[in-house]
Amino acid sequence: MYDLMIIGGGPAGLSAGVYAARKKLNTLLISGDIGGQVNWTLGVENYLGYQFIEGAELMDKFHTQMSQYPLEQKIGDKVSRVEKTEEGFEVISGSEDRYQSRVAIIATGKRPRQLNVPGEKEFTGKGVTYCAICDGPVFAGQRVAVIGGGNSALESALDMVKIAEHVTLVSLTPLTGDPILIDKLEKADNLSVFTEYQTEEIQGNVLVEGLVIKDLKSAENKKIEVTGVFIEIGLIPNSESVNGLADLNDRGEVIINCACETSVTGLYAAGDVTNVPEKQIVVAAGEGAKAVLQAHRYLQRLT
Repeated sequence: MYDLMIIGGGPAGLSAGVYAARKKLNTLLISGDIGGQVNWTLGVENYLGYQFIEGAELMDKFHTQMSQYPLEQKIGDKVSRVEKTEEGFEVISGSEDRYQSRVAIIATGKRPRQLNVPGEKEFTGKGVTYCAICDGPVFAGQRVAVIGGGNSALESALDMVKIAEHVTLVSLTPLTGDPILIDKLEKADNLSVFTEYQTEEIQGNVLVEGLVIKDLKSAENKKIEVTGVFIEIGLIPNSESVNGLADLNDRGEVIINCACETSVTGLYAAGDVTNVPEKQIVVAAGEGAKAVLQAHRYLQRLT
């Protein structure tokens, strides 16, 4: 029986691990990997203390710092289900191992919704990215494409027209984002928009070199030369393990209050898996720390 289980190994989970260890809580951190979405980020320029650092390197530093403390880790085994028990919580892993704790923190993050086209997986981190805020500056002065037609895609395109040589916006449907964003984009002179076009393939050698799109009306293919592809078709919360246990919103995010408390007493959540706005590394790390401090206070009341 652990005092605390932290489920997730991204910024929120690793930050929570450091704070839990410093509070001398008997803690287990269990996660399918270390770093989560941040591993897919080419460069981070907005995390305090680093003018520039690769996402995977930053997460390695997080993990190294946490691992200096006596905290048990189970990495490589995803959690399939979280259940409430009389004593607290039980976690069932993908390998059917079971772990118990008095309190738990869900910090499982989100995963990008993927296009599932040839070249996407091969060039992830080599020109394909899922975060214009994180990786946009890396592509300054280059020709890039943004895939998507909602607000996240439009905002990414607006960010990129300021720094890229040229931006191509490709949407499967007519643009569905806010009219004010569409109006701003129409003023950009280095933007091309292709609506009702399907992304067929991402091409390249070592790095991305081009994009193949298909006109849904004529079925004709068109190749566009780009060095960066920003896929902005949404994110999926990794909240399946608590579906039916904790309250989720209509986007599948775990609903929390300002103290990181879920609808289940003793169950906390932090980072991108929650309904907290602004999915950023620094925000997730702060939320992870806050969740542990709240969980520690709750445990003190139990004893």
